[in-house]
Amino acid sequence: MAETRPQLSAAEQRVLGALLEKQRTVPASYPLTLSSLRTACNQASSREPVTDYDDPLLQATLKDLRDRELVRPVWTGAGSRVVKFHQRLEEHLGIGEPELAVLTVLLLRGPQASGELRTRTARLHPFEDRAEVEAALRGLAELSEPVVVELERRPGQQDRRWRHLLGAPPDATPPPAPVDRDIVIAAGTEARNARVLAGYDAAAAGYARELSAELAQKPFDCWLLDRIAGDASGGPVADVGTGPGHVAARLAASGASVVGVDLSPAMIDEARNSFPDLEFEVGDLTNLLRPRAAAGWSAITAWYAFVHMATSELPAVIAGLTRVLIPGGRLAFALHAGEEVRQVDELFGVPVDLEFVLHNASEVVDAVAAAGLVDIEWYLRSPLRDVETPTERLYVVACRPL
Repeated sequence: MAETRPQLSAAEQRVLGALLEKQRTVPASYPLTLSSLRTACNQASSREPVTDYDDPLLQATLKDLRDRELVRPVWTGAGSRVVKFHQRLEEHLGIGEPELAVLTVLLLRGPQASGELRTRTARLHPFEDRAEVEAALRGLAELSEPVVVELERRPGQQDRRWRHLLGAPPDATPPPAPVDRDIVIAAGTEARNARVLAGYDAAAAGYARELSAELAQKPFDCWLLDRIAGDASGGPVADVGTGPGHVAARLAASGASVVGVDLSPAMIDEARNSFPDLEFEVGDLTNLLRPRAAAGWSAITAWYAFVHMATSELPAVIAGLTRVLIPGGRLAFALHAGEEVRQVDELFGVPVDLEFVLHNASEVVDAVAAAGLVDIEWYLRSPLRDVETPTERLYVVACRPL
């Protein structure tokens, strides 16, 4: 359940205020599509300040509100593919129509006096006089978690004003734009793949030298890899983006029949040199084939194999890997979590041109679900001091349906 009195950003206040308003003033058009919501948020009348929110910012805001159970996406009509959005703030606060009317206008226009609120709520609720408005405001102020507060009168003001307590009052400064993770494929996926291949071919020797033994200091990774190997029950396992082969070697040591696959021939050479008893091959994880002697892979692991991909690519990539799993087979992967795309021009002492994507955990889990996987588990941990790059680590395990 979402928090009773949530704290909302300026964009979240505007989105929920617009949904509340349109639900009552134009019920035939409600819930709202993204396009209708953008128009409602940015309209020039009855909004202070006037904003110019774009679709990416609204999509990110809606995603956060959905995660907090303050917005619900709905599809209207049989077979409809158009998603619309319904506010859930009303059900979480549990307040009546008069209180909801004044709160809606406070969300959309900031602090106001009771006389202003009476005029501006006319289409939402018919208050007889200012006393009724003030009664609704005091009801909100006297909740166990107050939702509004009466402000001291400032010089030049005739009446005391009220403001809501669901976040700081909006100002003219829009919230930060969401991270553009699609920037990594701005020049196309082929160009990105070429940079990744060149970078890892160049850095392969240093990568193997520095990281081949890293799992000895990572107990969580070892636990999870050992578990995946055990769940495979002797069936074939593919470790994609295998790099210098140390993840594949851990799987093999835990009893897995593993094949390591990597786009970089130089990385595969390093893996074969370090682990000559294991099987490694050059290949693209986005076009992984089924094993030669089985109907599908019992498990696929991808330790940091998605770190150069845009979030928008993940559903298709994960769906492709899912297709070559056996029913009940597991996909397990690790990546960096955060709100950033990092440009790197040097890796293990050699020049490279690489962009590392720090993914949003909720978006990644959504991509896994969109690919049709079930029994999704995910874990988020902080970096190991003096061992890892200082980023949070996200691990996801999911299963192909039986």
